[in-house]
Amino acid sequence: MAGRIEDYALIGDMQTAALVCRDGTVDWLCLPRFDSHAVFAGLLGTEEHGFWRLGPAHSADAEPPRAVRRGYRGDSLILESEWDTPRGTVRVTDFMPPRDGAPQLVRIVEGVSGRVPMRSALRMRFSYGRVVPWVHKHEGRTVAVAGPDSVWFDTTAETYGKSLTTYADFTVAPGDRIAFTISWQPSHKEPPALPEPEQALEATEEFWREWVEQCTYHGPYREAVVRSLITLKALTYAPTGGIVAAPTTSLPEEIGGVRNWDYRYTWLRDAAITLSSLLRTGYRDEARAWREWLLRAVAGDPESLQIMYGIAGERELGEAELDWLPGYENSAPVRVGNGAAHQLQLDVYGEVTEALHLAHMTGLARNDYASLLQLKLIRYLENHWDQPDEGIWEVRGPRRHFVHSKVMAWVAVDRTIKLIESGDADGPLEKWRELRDDIHRDVCEKGYDKERNTFTQSYGSKELDASLLLIPQMGFLPPDDKRVIGTIEAIQRELSTTDGFILRYPTAGEDAGVDGLEGDEGAFLACSFWMADDLAMIGRVDEARKLFEKLLALRNDLGLLAEEWDPRLKRQVGNFPQAFSHVPLIDTALRLTASGAYGG
Repeated sequence: MAGRIEDYALIGDMQTAALVCRDGTVDWLCLPRFDSHAVFAGLLGTEEHGFWRLGPAHSADAEPPRAVRRGYRGDSLILESEWDTPRGTVRVTDFMPPRDGAPQLVRIVEGVSGRVPMRSALRMRFSYGRVVPWVHKHEGRTVAVAGPDSVWFDTTAETYGKSLTTYADFTVAPGDRIAFTISWQPSHKEPPALPEPEQALEATEEFWREWVEQCTYHGPYREAVVRSLITLKALTYAPTGGIVAAPTTSLPEEIGGVRNWDYRYTWLRDAAITLSSLLRTGYRDEARAWREWLLRAVAGDPESLQIMYGIAGERELGEAELDWLPGYENSAPVRVGNGAAHQLQLDVYGEVTEALHLAHMTGLARNDYASLLQLKLIRYLENHWDQPDEGIWEVRGPRRHFVHSKVMAWVAVDRTIKLIESGDADGPLEKWRELRDDIHRDVCEKGYDKERNTFTQSYGSKELDASLLLIPQMGFLPPDDKRVIGTIEAIQRELSTTDGFILRYPTAGEDAGVDGLEGDEGAFLACSFWMADDLAMIGRVDEARKLFEKLLALRNDLGLLAEEWDPRLKRQVGNFPQAFSHVPLIDTALRLTASGAYGG
């Protein structure tokens, strides 16, 4: 069985990523890209679906020993895990060097004390665990081949095959260093170059050190902010600038439930808010690359903006179920692709425009096509803002007039007006000022419940929605407006868990809820960070800080967050690590730092 979600560490090369469990098992790796088929899919099934375990040897009937200490080497994505055994102490260093040629996963075993028997067990399964590759020797190297893929396994340790698994048994003493590397290559090409693990380690450490040095945030939450920034960088697909929402698919929002989705794509919303966090902490290169990705992705059809694209801008992300995988802790189905790609979500126009606006305000060099795109998006909204849509949470029920969608349509128009007023674009200023006023009036008249003094999830509904917390953050209404304060307090009453975290919206258990799905889910971490932001904005800074620090305590020992927190099971749930959790962590840290609302 796979480990708990929070037992995993992330390593990656800005093109794909692997998850390494505390017992030294790589249970998830897609090659060569984030959205490629998995070579190790044990995370969503069993060991039969692929894994790579490297750690102290143990008896066949015992659980693999778990590392007693682990952490990233400084501000990097280099994982170091240590085991104390009766025979001594051993360290394993795992990393994926930023790619220069074939993608590699490198694991270096180092003896610390005593003499520790070790074992590497490598079981490669292609196509998400369904295909057993042909494993053979080629000029002294081990290679696994199936269809278009080949994975090359290199080590100085002696290896042998047994039960369709490649093993290496060896012993390390103090000062010993034994490296293991897998490299992916298209099967029709020549073998990849022999890896140079020690040089790759040095280069990887230097890459991360230089990247982190660009960070302009030096406040009291720097450790949490830097780790979140590194995670966001790891979720960026370097060749194109696209940013995935998470490197995994189908990690459940409810253990045993059906809310299992593929997040290995670029949501415009998630990528736009990621961009804003990077810009506010000094990272302009990533912002420029994402803007170029956006312009390519929407080229030719900007009015029909999709809510998500492939990491190279692909439009077709057809959804399918992998019925041979039982799912994480039997949470089925396992899905690849995402059928929500063609939903209508009007809020996306606002998030994209806000990101372009922020890039402009922070001095990113002007791009005429970006300004043209912004104007085209507003021309689309002129005729469509008053339509119902599926909303920010991608509901699979009927379309509604979601309040958050209307607010973000207002944001899109407002930021474009500011662009025109700055003299950097031309457009019908008075006409769009009237449009901005019309949207604002419509929301305040139809999306506000006067009796309860709160905005609601959609026009005419009684349900609340945590996305309403963004109303003051987007400048739609000032924080001291009684309707804003009433909404914040209503969400605290009706969408708060027993430990004070925030649900997205009400779910209905065994019945189909507002989202068209059965089952429940955990507290959505982004929403809880939004609540901390709002509390700070309305002057309740001590309460905001306490909530923020409770949220920080939910991170795993490596500073990583999944999408949600299950308050009943007291564990992380959902795809991992999740950009949509780490971005608001950064934003809230910046807000609390600016307000002086931090302890110690």
